[in-house]
Amino acid sequence: MSLTEWLRNGWLKQHQTSREEVQNILHIIERDLKDSQLNELSLDWRFAIAYNAALQCCTIALYCSGYKPSRGQSEHYRVIQSLTLTMGEQFSEIRDYLNACRSKRNISDYDAAGTISTSETDELIKTAGELYEELKKWLNKNHPHFYQP
Repeated sequence: MSLTEWLRNGWLKQHQTSREEVQNILHIIERDLKDSQLNELSLDWRFAIAYNAALQCCTIALYCSGYKPSRGQSEHYRVIQSLTLTMGEQFSEIRDYLNACRSKRNISDYDAAGTISTSETDELIKTAGELYEELKKWLNKNHPHFYQP
């Protein structure tokens, strides 16, 4: 499927982003990557913060591609699934991993505390940081008018 087909299905709506919006979200990612490493926070919360950093990377790619998720259409799921449609098929493993993290975060946020391990948290922090670095390269190459290194 393409983003255009997602739009036709009502899963997305068109969105015109701006340099300011992209920069603001980049600052959120940087904050979250930093805060996710605070050992005085619970593992559940650190995991959720790292998850948000990765989610915001996917959000920027979707925004720069001219779309945003429609409300009530499984926004996190759609944003994560869009990663391969925006940044490329080479991100399919990260997309699948982030989708699994989405489910795990939902459990720790809504159903049961203490379900996240140290290794899971460390892996997500690492992956979110790597995705952020890839996003900056992608922005610089494909959308330099939105990106200010």
